[in-house]
Amino acid sequence: MEAKKRIALVTGGNKGIGFGICKQLASKGVTVILTARDEKRGQEAIKKLSDEFGLTNVIFQQLDVTNNSHIVAVADFVKTRFGKLDVLVNNAVGGGYYLPQPLDMQIPWEERHAFMTKTHIETYELVEECLKINYFGMKYLTEALLPLLESSDSGRVVNISSNAGRLRFLNDEGLVKKLDDINNLTLEKLDDLVKSYLKSFKEGALEENGWKLPGGFSTYKVSKIFVNAYTRIAAKMYPNLCINCVQPGHTQTEGSSCTGSQTVEEAAKSPVMIALDDSGRTGLFYDRTEITAYY
Repeated sequence: MEAKKRIALVTGGNKGIGFGICKQLASKGVTVILTARDEKRGQEAIKKLSDEFGLTNVIFQQLDVTNNSHIVAVADFVKTRFGKLDVLVNNAVGGGYYLPQPLDMQIPWEERHAFMTKTHIETYELVEECLKINYFGMKYLTEALLPLLESSDSGRVVNISSNAGRLRFLNDEGLVKKLDDINNLTLEKLDDLVKSYLKSFKEGALEENGWKLPGGFSTYKVSKIFVNAYTRIAAKMYPNLCINCVQPGHTQTEGSSCTGSQTVEEAAKSPVMIALDDSGRTGLFYDRTEITAYY
């Protein structure tokens, strides 16, 4: 199928990697539905794509992936307007922490990242919000759009993950076994593991229950482990679709406080490549453009 006939929806498309993905897909002739939680920022992103890059094949739809009415409205819009969806890129992300002190943006990014790692604070409210966005929001949106993806001749789902979301970073062999047992892991069991993490955090028992990951930002990292597990389950459940996840690399975005070794333009290349790949590969984890292990 020619790229120009494809319809793609990208969550969190108003800035960062999501914006880069929208730009690159649109530049390849794909009609892009750019979604964002904030309507004003979403419209500004559309205007920028048009005014600065001459891309007029991008449409804005407001979408907070934690809001079920938004999900229903977006699914209805795609169905009414296009009758199908060829590509879904689940990019919307929550960090699950806050910084009690402002960052010195003049120091090298490696020092800023080290400062963030040392000082960031995770609260239960932010942790819960992070999982609602990164896991449950991704899951519910994908499920709502499945009929439209299955109406495509080549439906694809690309879930944005992280190198930090590898199973090897979990210290509990029992948890690793459960999350890696793809023949027996179900969506219900995965939901229970997510709830187990939340319960452990609330009780201050992450380390005791095997959920504490090295280097801080535990919830963000664990949320990506859950994203990876969901990707593998969904790929088995819907073999007529191509469902993969990718870690695009540490990138200089607002969300990372401009830490990272690569630009948004560089980071967006791998999700776009996977979104337009015609190989039929599914259930895989990509490290940028290379297939890698979930460990």
